[in-house]
Amino acid sequence: MMDTIRAKIKTSEKGREASNDVKPWIKGFARFGYFAKGTVYILIGLLSMMAAAGIGGSTSDTSGTFASVAIKPFGEVLLWIVGVGLIGYVCWRIIQTFMDPENKGTSPKGIGVRLGYFISGVIYASLSLKAFKYAMHAGDTGSSQQTYTAKLMSQPFGIWLVGIIGVIIVGFGLRQMHRGHKEKFTHKFKTNEMSSKELRVGKKIGKLGLMARGFTFVIIGFFLVVTAWTANPDEMIGLDGALGKIASQPYGQIMLGVVAVGLFLYGVFQVWKGKSRHMRIE
Repeated sequence: MMDTIRAKIKTSEKGREASNDVKPWIKGFARFGYFAKGTVYILIGLLSMMAAAGIGGSTSDTSGTFASVAIKPFGEVLLWIVGVGLIGYVCWRIIQTFMDPENKGTSPKGIGVRLGYFISGVIYASLSLKAFKYAMHAGDTGSSQQTYTAKLMSQPFGIWLVGIIGVIIVGFGLRQMHRGHKEKFTHKFKTNEMSSKELRVGKKIGKLGLMARGFTFVIIGFFLVVTAWTANPDEMIGLDGALGKIASQPYGQIMLGVVAVGLFLYGVFQVWKGKSRHMRIE
């Protein structure tokens, strides 16, 4: 009896989702984008785990990771695939921003969330371009993070702006950690199509991954605030700098290993998200 009811519910939900679905090619491209995003974090996590274990690897950001991949057999092909996949993720962010499939609305909070989607799209568009550059052995021809920060700080109120950005990044990191700890992400997934074991494992992976990623963002944001406070762009760090700071602490290698595993799991979580996330226009 219960199996029959469950089957009817699943059929009803599938029908409702199909009627509200985005175009299949857009959905497929977006799912591919999540896979690509997950691959990037998996690679960063693997390299950081190797560094923590003292068997090579590095505490690299995306530039270092792409550079490491580019020199491997078939590395260029993988970077082309990742670059194209990230374009799909960017397309989905644009849809989330302007078509509002999740009904965030036009309230101040809703506009803030949708603006966050747009900013995320811009960031991953630049990441896609970076993947293509390394695939073509063009490397990272842009300015360093320190140079960007120095230019910004030289503008009127630039120091204040850098500090505000740092506070926002800290807030974002804390929010990621809170979402992970409270498992506030399952509502976006097709849980009706998952077994209880698959859902349980997915929750654990998402929880650890989001908390690890949030922690690294808190460190990045903190040093941005320090940069503004000391007016010293050399204090500016990115993901690689955050991982390096973790490694330099007492018991840093152990801490780095834990964070690296978390970033790896965040990558796995993104792959799971690409497979299981709702993608529909309400």
